[in-house]
This record gives sequence, C-alpha cells and structure tokens, in this order.
Amino acid sequence: MDSQLALVTGGSGGIGTQICTNFARRGFQVVAIELPELEQQTLAWQLNIKQLYNIDIAVEFADVSNFESCQAMAERVRSQFGDTSILVNAAGITRDSTLVKMEATQWDEVMRSNLDSIFNVTRQFIEPMVANGYGRIVNISSVNGGRGQFGQTNYCAAKAGVHGFTKALAQETAAKGVTVNTVSPGYVATPMVEKIREDILQSLVDKIPLKRLAKPEEIAHVVAFLVDDASAYITGANIDINGGLWMH
Repeated sequence: MDSQLALVTGGSGGIGTQICTNFARRGFQVVAIELPELEQQTLAWQLNIKQLYNIDIAVEFADVSNFESCQAMAERVRSQFGDTSILVNAAGITRDSTLVKMEATQWDEVMRSNLDSIFNVTRQFIEPMVANGYGRIVNISSVNGGRGQFGQTNYCAAKAGVHGFTKALAQETAAKGVTVNTVSPGYVATPMVEKIREDILQSLVDKIPLKRLAKPEEIAHVVAFLVDDASAYITGANIDINGGLWMH
C-alpha cells in the first residue's frame, strides 16, 4: 500500500485536508487537486501542511467542471507520478436558492461542479485502474442528496446523482478489482460551515440527534476505511455520516 497514489479533488478544503493528511500518514503519495485560480492559496496550504505536520502533499490544478482541463491534469499527474490507484471526488460548491428564484446559472454551476465533475475526473483514471486490476474510488455526496433540503434543488439533485453514478460504475468495475463507493456527510465543522450565523448554525445542530457537527477527520476516517484492502468486498455502497440527522 505504500506505493499507492491517491488523488483528492477539493483537497485543500475542510474535508479534503483531512482526507489528504490521513492518506499521507498511511504512506500514500497524495496529490490534491484545486482550481487554477486558487494556485497561490493552495501553495500556501501545501506549505502550511508541511510546517504543521511534516507531511508532503503534491498539488495539481484543474477546473473539475471542464473535461479538457481534467484531461490535461490527468496527463501531468500520470507523467509525474504514474497511475492513480485511489481517487476521492470531494470538490463541490453550493448556489442556494428556492427554485422559483433560481437562475439557470445557479443550476448549471452546481451541476457542473458537483456532478459533471465526477465524470470529468473519474473518466481520466478509470481505464488504467481497470487495466491494472485494482482501484478505489470514493465519491463525496451529502445527506441532502437523500433527504432533500429547502433552497437546494440544484445541490440535492446533483448529490443524489453522485450516488447513482457510484452504483452504476460499481457494477461496471466490480469484476476488474475496482470498488466504487459514496460517503454522505451531514453538517461538518469546516471553516465554511462555521461561518454560518451563530443562531442559524445552532438551529441546525439542535436537529441532529448527536447534538454536534461532524469533525472533518471523522469523514476522512470512513474514506480511509473504504480504500483499505480489508474493505475490498464493499462496492456500490453509500455510508451516511450525519449524527442521526437522517435515518433511512
């Protein structure tokens, strides 16, 4: 397992950072993918990770909503590091609005970044995984992809689509040694969530049976579990991590 290359889109985000550092501690070579316009911010993040934890994480840049950008990124990764055996699709955005007020751009941006991206990135790496007879793909969905959420028709539709993609690809690749699974977090204590107005955030926490937000490392733990060789019999599954917010 020490020689495995793990690619994480949205790698410098709140959840992505924990996934990257968890993988690196397990001996993986890790490449975090971020948007080209976030290059300076991502390089500062990379340096900070090195200084704080003495962990080396490589970075690459691509617009995951654009197929050609992902194609070019994949060629650079393959040229520098070789074949990717672990892929975590964690990049995503929100553009919240009730449907009666939603602009077409809000729908399109969320679909391209949260659902099209899963195809754009995975398509670049699935063929070598199948050819090598080994691969682990984990797609990050959301509790709201299952239960729905007011003001998020675009986000919920995209995140529900992520698991549909997962189940279909899992069937296509199961006999080839490639597992494909979904992780669906609830509300997680990331910098983005913690910027929510205090009273609104508290109202969200009050609805969670465990009465707290998830820690990003709890999400990373489940992702690491799914890519472990001991989990090779799990494919096409969705694991909810939501503190009991939605049980089904």
